Amino acid sequence: MSAILNRLEKNHKKLAPWAKRVPVEAWRLYDRDIPEYPFIVDVYGDFLLVHDKSDARIDAEKNHLPEVLEALRKIFQAGDERIVLKQRARQEGLNQYEKLGEKGEFLTVREGTMKFRVNLRDYLDTGLFLDHRPMRHRIQKSAKGREVLNLFCYTGSVSVAAATGGGHVTSVDMSATYLDWAEENFRLNGLSPEEHVFIQADVLQWLERPVDNVYDLIFLDPPTFSNSKRMEESFEVERDQDFLVDACMARLKPGGVLYFSNNKRSFRLSEKIKARFTVEDISSETIPQDFHDRKIHRCFRIRAR
Repeated sequence: MSAILNRLEKNHKKLAPWAKRVPVEAWRLYDRDIPEYPFIVDVYGDFLLVHDKSDARIDAEKNHLPEVLEALRKIFQAGDERIVLKQRARQEGLNQYEKLGEKGEFLTVREGTMKFRVNLRDYLDTGLFLDHRPMRHRIQKSAKGREVLNLFCYTGSVSVAAATGGGHVTSVDMSATYLDWAEENFRLNGLSPEEHVFIQADVLQWLERPVDNVYDLIFLDPPTFSNSKRMEESFEVERDQDFLVDACMARLKPGGVLYFSNNKRSFRLSEKIKARFTVEDISSETIPQDFHDRKIHRCFRIRAR
């Protein structure tokens, strides 16, 4: 038995019963567990999404992709129509949201009591960040009766979590496409978008405006970097964190909480933020059990002193 087949089978035996019990229909089966096999394999309902992270310049003589695909076909009894392959590509900032295709094929996956629309082929990302599953659950449990602000909301999965938990949610994103997707996710969960607030805006510019509303809970999950043409200036999460956090804290009600998450692996929290606010690094609590990569994101819970 090959090393990759053995590992995939062990992971499947461990995780599939857990996913069925929760239930979770979108989960990570393999996360570059073996260095020689630089792949990520995610399960989305009846489909498998394979991210090939190998570097053709380095790995040309040891292409393990056929071996990985054959192992998945065997374990899942899956034909090629159920396996979606995405090759390695260097993407920065909001480029991760740009379209790759026009197939328009969406499917629905369950996550606990929630449901989400995902697209496996048309975008680099699917519309659902699997690593934020524990955070969605945390926010869903704590949102009842609260005003919630979701910044860089993407397709609104955290907004859905807050709304299904009984919160009133304001979602802000630059992309009209993703705000429309977020509203569809609301409807999919029996929620009326008209009862919540969706704002299309550059989040940085929106945060520069005078404070007109305050919130009990804010979720801030910016890209690592962006020089999008739709933004007036470039953005880098470590460089610009003081402005982001200060602007969010100015919008918190007394006793409110800011969850600040980002995916920069070398991220260091500003000493100014540590000095001004009460900060807890909750990263380890917010990494899903199906992720081998325990540094997939950094997450901080920030409160006023």
